[in-house]
Formats: sequence, C-alpha cells, structure tokens
Amino acid sequence: MPLRQLAADLFQATDTCHSYVFRDGKHALLIDCGDGSVLDELPKIGVEQVDWILFTHHHREQCQGFPKFVGRNVQVAAPEAERAFFELPASFRKWRAALGDPHSVYGASYIRPPIEPIKLDRGFKTMDDFTWRGKEFWCLDTRGNSPGGMSYLLRTDNGWWAFTGDAVLSGGKLHTWFDSEWDYGFGKGLYALANAAGLLAGFSPLKIFPSHGPLPADPQRDLGELQRKLRELERHYLRGYELFRFAAAAQDRVSRPTAVPHLWQLTPHLYKFRGPDYWPNFTLLLADNGNALVIDCGLIDPAFLEQVLQRTRERLGLKQIEAVIVTHMHGDHCEGAPYLREKWGAKIWTHERVAPICRRPQDYDYSASLNTYGKPFESLEFDRILRDGETFTWENWTLAADWMPGQTEFAMCLHGEIDGRRVAFTGDNIFADPAAAEQTGHEAVVARNSCVIEESYLYAADYLHTIGPDLIIGGHSWVLDQPRQLIERYRAGAMALREAFAALCDGADYRYAYDPYWVRAVPYRVSLRPGESAEIEVQVRNFLSRRQRHAIRLCTPAGLQVEPMLLNAIVGAESTRRHKMRVAAGANAAAGLHIVAFDITLDDARHGQLFDFAVRVEE
Repeated sequence: MPLRQLAADLFQATDTCHSYVFRDGKHALLIDCGDGSVLDELPKIGVEQVDWILFTHHHREQCQGFPKFVGRNVQVAAPEAERAFFELPASFRKWRAALGDPHSVYGASYIRPPIEPIKLDRGFKTMDDFTWRGKEFWCLDTRGNSPGGMSYLLRTDNGWWAFTGDAVLSGGKLHTWFDSEWDYGFGKGLYALANAAGLLAGFSPLKIFPSHGPLPADPQRDLGELQRKLRELERHYLRGYELFRFAAAAQDRVSRPTAVPHLWQLTPHLYKFRGPDYWPNFTLLLADNGNALVIDCGLIDPAFLEQVLQRTRERLGLKQIEAVIVTHMHGDHCEGAPYLREKWGAKIWTHERVAPICRRPQDYDYSASLNTYGKPFESLEFDRILRDGETFTWENWTLAADWMPGQTEFAMCLHGEIDGRRVAFTGDNIFADPAAAEQTGHEAVVARNSCVIEESYLYAADYLHTIGPDLIIGGHSWVLDQPRQLIERYRAGAMALREAFAALCDGADYRYAYDPYWVRAVPYRVSLRPGESAEIEVQVRNFLSRRQRHAIRLCTPAGLQVEPMLLNAIVGAESTRRHKMRVAAGANAAAGLHIVAFDITLDDARHGQLFDFAVRVEE
C-alpha cells in the first residue's frame, strides 16, 4: 500500500502491520518494518537511506520483511528483553518440549520469533532513551502482548506521540490474546497489559500509533477502556474455585477412610486417594469379585501406589486391575498408566478424541502433553479406543464414554449409575465447592489446550446439564456432591467469559485472536535428513458464518523447500479446510531445528506470519 502521510515528516505504511517512517531529508527511521514493502515506497518521499529500524516487539508480522534491508547499512534496535528472540529464534522451538521450558505454557511456546536471526545493534532497557537527528524517544517497557514489548514515546510541541506496537488498539482492544497467555491461567500477561495501559495513560498521549487497525481517535479513553475490559475479563478468567486458598478444604466432603491407609471410599464400590494438600489423579471402581477399573493415573509415587494396591488386595479384596481409562490428553492423568500395565497387567483405554494426542504428542504443540513430563516414555499406546457415545457394560455397571471438552478439546466424560447414583468422571473440567454460590467451577482457561470457549467450558456446561449427574468425580481428587446448581453457574460463567473475550479481542470473531491453532500443521514437528521430505496436513479454520477465502504462503529458511508454496482456497462457513503439502530438506540444509511460517491472508486482510511448524534437520 502507498505511504500515508500522518504529519509533516511522519508516514505510515501498512502490510502485515503498520510501519511508521520518520523522514529527515534523505534519511529515515522506521518503527517496525512489516513485510518490508515500505522499502519500495521510500524513494517516493525522497528517502535514500534508512538509518535505524526500531522494533516494538519480536512478533514475526513486525519484522518478517527485515531480510530486504540486509546489506543497506541499516542499524537495528529492539527491547533488550527480547534480544534472544531476534538473535536466536530457533532456540524457542523445542524438539523435546518440557513443562519448564522458558517462555512456554507447560511446554507450548508463546514466542513467535522470526524464521531467521536478526542481529541487534542496540537493545533498549526498560527505561532507556534514544535520539535520532534531534528527536528524543523515550523507550518504555509496555510488555503484555509480548514478554518484552516496548513503546516509543516522542514529545512534540502539542503533546506526546506514543508508538505502542500491540499494547493497545483502537477501542481499547487487543490484536491477539494468545500472545499474552504466559502461564497456566494465572493472568500474568493480563496484568502486564493493564499495567502497561496505565503507564501509557500517565503520558496523556495526544496520539497513539498502534501496529494494527485505525489510529485511536481518543487515546486516553481507549487506554481506560482496555484497563476496564481486562479487569472484567479477570473476573471470569481466573479459576472459578479457591485454588491456593481454601480449595483443599472443599476438595472432598464425601469420602471416608477405609482399612487401607490414605485410600478413601466414596460409595460402596468407588475409592480414591486423599491427603493433606494432595492432588493426584486416581479413582478405583472395585467390583465385588475383586476386578477393578482405574480412572486416570498420575502424579503418584509408584512405590506409594504399589503399597496401597497391595494393601487393597489384602484388606479389600482387589484381585486385578482390568483397565485404566484416561479422561484427557494431559500427561499428569496418564503418566502412571504404564506402571499399572507393567505391574498389574492393566489394559489402557481412552476416547477416540484423546488417543491421537497421547499416541503421538510430538506431532502437536499443546500444553502439558505426555511428552513434556520427563518420563522415560514419551507416548502411550492404547488397548481399546472408546467411540464417541459408546456404551459398554463392565461387571454390573453400564458406562458411557462421551466427548466432553472443557479445559482441553481432547477430553471425555465417563458416566453411569454406580451404587444408586449418577456418577460422572469429568477429568479437569470442573472443580468447586457446590455450596459456594460465588464459585463457577471452571479450571484453567488456556488457549494452548485447544479450547475456544464455545467448544470447551460452554460445551461442557451444556453437556453436564443434559446428563444431570448427582456426583461428579473430577481430576486431582475433587468430588462434587449434588452439583446441579453449580453446573448452572458453570454455564453462566462460561457465557460471561466468552462475552469478555469478545469485547476485548479485535476482529470479526474473537476466536481469531484467542485461538493459536486456527491455522495448524499436523505433524507440528518433522524430522528430516538432507534430501528427505515429509507430508504435512495444514488445517485452516473459518469461524465465520459465511464463506472465507484464504491465501497462505509458506515461508522457509535457507535449505528447506515446500510444495506447494501457496495454499489458496475457499472455506465454507464455520468449517475447516485441509491441505496436503510436502516439506523437504535440501542437500545444503543446515543441521538443527528450523522454523517454517505461514504468511496468512484472509479475504483481503493480511495477517502475516502468525503460525509455524518446526523442522529438525539431522546430521
């Protein structure tokens, strides 16, 4: 697009983001460079030399065109806190992800670095300043949308101009939410965003120049609106129960001790663990003949587990464990299952929507997958796959296995009549004190669990309302007795959560800003030797109630090739289009981990290199 003149010597270029051009004679300073198209427009305003590019943050759409500036004597500055993101981008894509990986949500990275390194000439500290040709910029730490995001403040005769990156958009909105999700539902990024907006408001900026969307007509109002919306989101976003406060007291008011130390009884045939501040995943359904089913098994010391099971054999008549049923894809619910298979001959069962993620967790980029737990096994094979809606009889009980997303898309609910009660095993979808009217019951809201609200907590609430359990046995030792009123609060809370995200996120549908997987590659990680290739499926989702055209260009570092390079199609309303493509490593491909990015255009809207997948080239 042609340059738009904003002031005497200030111009705006727009492609994957807004780039701002300060002109001084034949020289220029850029704030962000987008896809680099601005370079072709500069001669039209008399600019012959770009002296500096100041990046507000590391996201690819801000800097993906930088290679066009290489060899032109351009200096580069960015937040010092993000230097590694620019200079060592591939280090933030792990072949073997772990729960504690830096800048990740339990192994799923929230960093979106360039596909190739960008060397910085200067890194700005949190309260730095920078002068170019008489213009003094204050460098202000406004992290929130990015871990080290920075705004550049310039004092003019009429007031402050603020170049804010993605700290705030017109209307007090956000460009993306998933970039601000820095932890497992505790809101660290949310608080950073609000604090940054409060700091910017202290300048009473005359103008705000964001990276996306129109210039705010009333900067002070929009900064206030952003803070208000973030406070409203916090009310619904944080867990709907008293984690780290009174949760242990409300965790279980039903079970009672048995003859086996620390094994407690819920009903005549249902057992679980209970202890002080103890949150394992384990429920035992014990038939009169000594046969048993286990629902989930994780976060338990194997020696302690074996001791309890041996005592259960001696004192309660346990003879065998026929199967372990895994409720969802998180490693802490299934990392103990192989022990029961090896020591007790147990089979391992799960739902058809859960199995693929546990079988090949490396193929995906989700939080808390089995492979992130540091166990000697990184995948799990199943002996039985339960079809969605399948009903089966085990001993004297008839149980149903239904897909029930909530905390994650890849989850199930096992339910049936047990000891005269309608019991639902719900994994990590709902925890609360049913008697506490202020609690809504949802667990962590984490986009990297693949859980847009309509297809997660709102779906779970409607489902639980339909089956009407009078006893919910959740993960992590939770037991919810007579939960009907809680389920109604759970549904109301999910609806309020969706509305809060819709008010905060920019665009036609909040899910484009919330969901980090609306374009995704399966597998996410590919290993190749030079000369080899592999097939990848690219899934493109349309959230809108109308057809949508997309054009997605594959962007590769040196040594990698993809075919086709352009994925061009129309996706039906509220549906997903799947493309097949191949990625190949050339003979000159450097060994190591590489990033391949998707440069996305939806209809006429250019989004840039939002999403990616990882290719490891072996020696």
